[in-house]
Amino acid sequence: MRDAATVMLVRDGAAGRLEVFMLRRNLNSDFVGGAYVFPGGAVDEADRHADLEAVCEGRSDDQASTLLGVASGGLAYWVAAVRESFEEAGVLVALDASGQVISFADAEVAERFRHHRKAVDTGETRLLDVCRLENLRIAADQIHYFSHWITPVGPPRRYDTRFFVAAAPAEQVPLHDDRETIANLWVNPNDALERHQQGELDLIFPTIKNLEAIGGFATSRDLLDAAAAINEVPTILPRITKGEHGVRILLPGDPGYDEAVSTPLPDGLPMPGRPGGPTNG
Repeated sequence: MRDAATVMLVRDGAAGRLEVFMLRRNLNSDFVGGAYVFPGGAVDEADRHADLEAVCEGRSDDQASTLLGVASGGLAYWVAAVRESFEEAGVLVALDASGQVISFADAEVAERFRHHRKAVDTGETRLLDVCRLENLRIAADQIHYFSHWITPVGPPRRYDTRFFVAAAPAEQVPLHDDRETIANLWVNPNDALERHQQGELDLIFPTIKNLEAIGGFATSRDLLDAAAAINEVPTILPRITKGEHGVRILLPGDPGYDEAVSTPLPDGLPMPGRPGGPTNG
């Protein structure tokens, strides 16, 4: 099981409604191909640097670890969330020398960071090295821990994933990478859920549940203020069972959860998208 970090980048749309940024995974991906997801991925060894506090603003490793409920190394999840959003969406949640979230409004700056993005994505350099080169600090205090999902027993590929939420930088334009991801959209969480029910958007279960959670907020400010006040995040380990009515997902507290034995599923199908319905990516 791999540690992973995912970030929900949010803003207020033209109508003043909360919107979240989503990416569509490559159809040929062996992991949830075609599904719409939030930027994220595995926590790499390069994220687990010994001196992360030197490039992170407003959150120590002890504070991060306590919030996540781990002994140490918690700050690496924040670094991974920022790195993944930079690689997959071109969004860098980091502060410049003046303490402001970096702007890509200047074409020269945007082009320079386009090259940085490619170098980080290909492994030629680390995000931490980019931060030192550009005199940036990761805005760890503006990225809030929101939920914790563990892939149920059964699927061959399992992740221990921490979900975060952050304001999308106002002067950066998120774009998919045309490699791991093939499309992107800004969407109101409730609209995304409705489109999923209509068969327009393919979503997996943890994405659905996080959309439901943030869909209760009218604006990004409401959501971010609430997320910043969270002191304890429960771990959610679903169980997948298969009976005469098909695949079911049980959450802690559901009837039958304690007795359920997870059913093995093919690789690439870590969770069904619709409780009680057929599996999808």
